[in-house]
Amino acid sequence: SSRESRACAGSFIPPAYLVLWLFRGPLGTMKIPAVAVSMALFGSVSAFVTRQSSSVGRSVARSLVASQRPVVGAGTAFGTMQSRSVSTTAPTALSMSKDDKKNPFETWSFDSHCKSMEWSPLSEAELVVSGEFDEGSDADLVIVGVAAPASDDEDEDSSSDDKEEEPPVLTGAAKALDDKLGGALSDLMAENAKAFKNGAGVGSTTPTLRVATAGSKAKRYVLVGLGKDGKDWEDGDVTKIGNAIASKCSAEKKVGAASILLSGKVGDDSAALSDISTAFYSTLYADNRYRTGAKKETPAEDLKTVTISIEGGVSDQSSADAAIAAGKSLTTGVSLCRDIVNAPHNVLNSESLAETAKRIAKESGGNISCKILGKKECEARGMGSFLGVARGSETDPQFIHLTYKPKSGEVNKKVAVVGKGLLFDTGGYNIKTAMMELMKFDCGGSAATLGAARAVGELAPEGVEAHFIVAACENMINERAVVPSDILTASNGKTIEIINTDAEGRLTLADALVYADREVGAESIIEMSTLTGAMMVSLGKEICGFFTTDDALAKELEDASKKTGDKSWRMPMAKEYNDQLKSKIADLTNCGTRYGGAITAALFLENFVSKKKPFAHIDIAGPVWNDKSGATGFGAKLAVEWISRQGQAKKE
Repeated sequence: SSRESRACAGSFIPPAYLVLWLFRGPLGTMKIPAVAVSMALFGSVSAFVTRQSSSVGRSVARSLVASQRPVVGAGTAFGTMQSRSVSTTAPTALSMSKDDKKNPFETWSFDSHCKSMEWSPLSEAELVVSGEFDEGSDADLVIVGVAAPASDDEDEDSSSDDKEEEPPVLTGAAKALDDKLGGALSDLMAENAKAFKNGAGVGSTTPTLRVATAGSKAKRYVLVGLGKDGKDWEDGDVTKIGNAIASKCSAEKKVGAASILLSGKVGDDSAALSDISTAFYSTLYADNRYRTGAKKETPAEDLKTVTISIEGGVSDQSSADAAIAAGKSLTTGVSLCRDIVNAPHNVLNSESLAETAKRIAKESGGNISCKILGKKECEARGMGSFLGVARGSETDPQFIHLTYKPKSGEVNKKVAVVGKGLLFDTGGYNIKTAMMELMKFDCGGSAATLGAARAVGELAPEGVEAHFIVAACENMINERAVVPSDILTASNGKTIEIINTDAEGRLTLADALVYADREVGAESIIEMSTLTGAMMVSLGKEICGFFTTDDALAKELEDASKKTGDKSWRMPMAKEYNDQLKSKIADLTNCGTRYGGAITAALFLENFVSKKKPFAHIDIAGPVWNDKSGATGFGAKLAVEWISRQGQAKKE
């Protein structure tokens, strides 16, 4: 889990759970003393321990032993205070169905789990590129890009807030518009000079200027900063422009059409247009799957069209259109990634995640095929490490394998992306004592992997065969779940002593990596996971850390990171830390000490990939989640960019 490294240090099984474990068994066959002791430990009915013959004891005994019926009480998801029996044949009060107006989304009934997960749609607004700026159109909102004059001083302190920026001179269509408005745009810049800095801050915006003219509807005008004129884009600059455009379109109510004028600095740069498109649609993402009525939030809900005009026109309209479409396709993957991480566990389990993978393949236009291995297929392959964790799940384990092949059939490189697919992580018998409510994001690696698969299926890069692999299950507590001191055998024959059940993600990844290495035969493998809290301590919540001994692969990931804005940092692979993974009775343990926990996790995973094969472990525990907005979609763009570049590289 994302707290695995912390869990390995000083964790213990709380006494209440220890007692429950001693008496664990099917609810209907649990003996009265076990119920009594567990209730007493939790402070529910302390009198029951000393007086088993009390009416409370007899009532519980009748409910649990005599009638063999489950009790639904204050502990249910819906908080009812009444105890009652539940029929297994008729729908219960817990059923959620779209046929029932009171229940907004389909989830589970008392007796069965959810079978599928809904996807959030992208904004319906159409983003187009035009060679000519038409201010006289019916646009409700006009956004004008402004670049600050180039500076002669290359060594200037750009961080100085006191430095006055030289006011820009509007030219071309921007000047014509300013003249038409009687210099209103120039005045707008002057009035907001300190904050806007005449456009020097990329993505900065001015307040909205509303102008009403006789015989036409009122229009709103906003200026957006494009940075310094003549200065190359820095990483993330273009994304800031796309974000700013979408944010303004959303903030301004009742905007049906928007017109955007960007200077020649954007020019015919297809990559820039694609990045603007991705940022635009990503900013308008909204997850309303679990909201009802007025609680639903739809950014820019009235927006129909956004027209981007490039000063000086575009030389190749088809290339510009393709760039916008590619950016939108990439956003479909990022959106799905966010949907998966945002989804609650009573909706998203191993089987509904597998259904999501099947849907990706179905909607790929034949570009992607899907194979799902069940527990029997996994057992046949000896995946004891994965199945050991999956024994605690409510749903059966699902081993997901999506394959993308280029339509041309020409393959320069076969690669694999492996994602950690823990749909919820309680910590197992080493149960978590904090942040349990966030452990739905422990599937962040699988979300990035499947999001990348969806985008790759739409973008259809040439020259690369890509495999997307997820071993999906949950880390729960039941009478079958692994306990500390158990020994599991992975599919490559290595034995693993379980020191801590909350270091489970690496166990599922072990068999997934063996599969990618040996059965798929991938030439290069990257793996993404919310693996350790130690990584969050090291790099915070904005940057992921990646581990690899292959310098060429490290350079590929660094370049992809800079291009996409998914920030990363290469971490050390200290071989001497392998001593922490030594077991007294098995080949290795599943975790080390509290010190260097992110490193020992990476060293553990190395045991399941051929030594000479390029392999990188990417720990995305920090940036996968934002406490204010939820899932970020981190990792999907990084994986797509890395895959696309593999296809462009010719075999040596």
